[in-house]
This record gives sequence, structure tokens and C-alpha cells, in this order.
Amino acid sequence: MLLQFVLFIVGISGVYFGAEWLVKGSSKLSRDLGIRPIVIGLTVVAFGTSSPELAVSLTASIKGSNDIAIGNIIGSNIANIGLILGISAIVLPLKVEKIIMRRELPLMIGISAALYFMAIDSKIGLIDGILLFTGIILFIGYQIYSTFNSKKESKNSMAGNPVSKTGMPESTEEECRTGRHLLTNIIYIIIGLACLLVGSHVLVKSAIFIAGSFGISEMVIGMTVVAFGTSVPEMATSVVSVLKKEADICVGNVIGSNIFNILMVLGSVALVRPLNVERGTLLFEFPIMLLFSLALIPMIRGSLTVNRLAGTVLVSGYFAFIFLLFR
Repeated sequence: MLLQFVLFIVGISGVYFGAEWLVKGSSKLSRDLGIRPIVIGLTVVAFGTSSPELAVSLTASIKGSNDIAIGNIIGSNIANIGLILGISAIVLPLKVEKIIMRRELPLMIGISAALYFMAIDSKIGLIDGILLFTGIILFIGYQIYSTFNSKKESKNSMAGNPVSKTGMPESTEEECRTGRHLLTNIIYIIIGLACLLVGSHVLVKSAIFIAGSFGISEMVIGMTVVAFGTSVPEMATSVVSVLKKEADICVGNVIGSNIFNILMVLGSVALVRPLNVERGTLLFEFPIMLLFSLALIPMIRGSLTVNRLAGTVLVSGYFAFIFLLFR
């Protein structure tokens, strides 16, 4: 048991440093390429921090631990909003871009609702998996298209190429700087993702062993210990990004991770093996996930900010959910 606690601490350390390097590389890469940080948060960072959920859910499904596979995703999505976004907002109020309110937030809510209707028959099957996985391909494709389209419009709006002090066109000089920093930033991202994945694997494996030794059911383990463990990358990444004043990456990471968890993770798992959904999960955990997603609308609308009060409400709601699970 002592070894498992040591591994638990090692896992947390790996996740933290991985998040530090991932945010550093991602934020600099977005600036060097002229890509908005929110897009990096919605794609690269969200994909990276959702990788532990993918690995754990696929492994659990193949081994027949159906409840852990589903509980991990639902629990992670609830933790992403209630715990991670809540704590990040308490540390520093989060300014949300208007486009997030108009596009990504409704998309996340719509996808969550669609998943609920797919599971109404108590099964997420092959057809559902195909639809979900197709959705993540379309989502990534749209993000890439919108990014390059906005960059093209930005270039077209520029009149001429001013010359810098070195005698080179500023656009050429900027391209040279981008080329020099590109490799370094990519290395930061790769190392960060590797540390996140290894740290998360060690963390989750030790956490499952510790929780299982107390005779806790697989669904509760999936909803709490495993969900929290696989959400630690999102938490570390979000908190670090907030401390570095990269609120766009924080908000994009949470919303993007929830989208990836449903479309990519559950889609992949359902393609490999159909998932059975218990009636109790449909009546309690699924509605709670939808409630947390919907709660963001009145919190953000108006000031376009998730303030400290909203953050406190989200964190309190998350712990109330955990309490009801163990009731």
C-alpha cells in the first residue's frame, strides 16, 4: 500500500510538470504561428489532456470494466466544469471570448444532450460510436479551417510589407523568428504531453488500487477516483495557464476537453466495444453533467466572465455531487 501512495505522488508530480511545459509550448506556439490561444486550447491542449481518459476508458472497456469506462468520462466532464473551471475562476476570474459563448459552449451542451439521447436505450453502440467519432473529425477540421481563414483575411487586410531596421521586410523577419522557435515549442509540447500521459497512468493505476482496497464499486470509482485522476492534467494545465495569464487556454481546455471526451473517447470506445449504460446513470449522473454544462450560460452571459462567486458555486456543486454519490 505504501508503494501505491508513493506512485500516487509521483503521478501528480509528473502531471504538474507536464502541464507546465504543455502550456508554455502551446502558448508560445500560438503566438509564433499567429493562432489565437483559444484555438490551441480547444484542439492541441484539449486533445493532450483528454488522452488519459482515452487510454483509461479503452483499457477498461477491453477488460470488461464497462462502468469505469463510462463513469470516467461523465465524471471527468463534471470535474472539468465544477472542479477545474471553478478552482481556476477562484484563483483568477476568467474572461471568456464572445465567440465561445456563441459557438463552442452551445456545441458542448448540444453534444452532451445528444449523448444522453443516444444512451436512452441503455446502450452506446457501433452506430453511436461512428456518429461521435465523425463529430470529432468535423470539429477539428472546422477549427483548422477557421484558423487559416482568419489568418488569410488578416494578411489580406495588411497594406504592404513594412521594412524593419535590419533592411528585411518585417514579414520575412517574422517568418525567420517563427522558424527558429517552432521546433523548441513543439519539443516543449511533446515532453509536456509525455509527462502528462505517464504521470496520469501512474496516478490512476495507484488510485484505483487504493480505492479498490476499500471495496468501492466500479461506477463510483470511475466517477470519482478515476475521473479525478484523468482530469488532473486538465486541472494542472488550467491552473498553470491561469497563473500565466493565459485564460483563453484555460477556458478552451475545459470546453475542448469535454467535447473530446464525448466525441473522441466515447466514440473510440464504442467503435471497439458497445457500452451498456445503467438506468441509474441515466437518471442521475447524465442529468448532472448536463446541469453543470447549462449552468455556465447564466454565469458567463453579461460580463463574459466566470468570476470568483461563480467559481465557488461550481466547486461547491461538484463536492455536493461527490457527497450524493457516496450517500
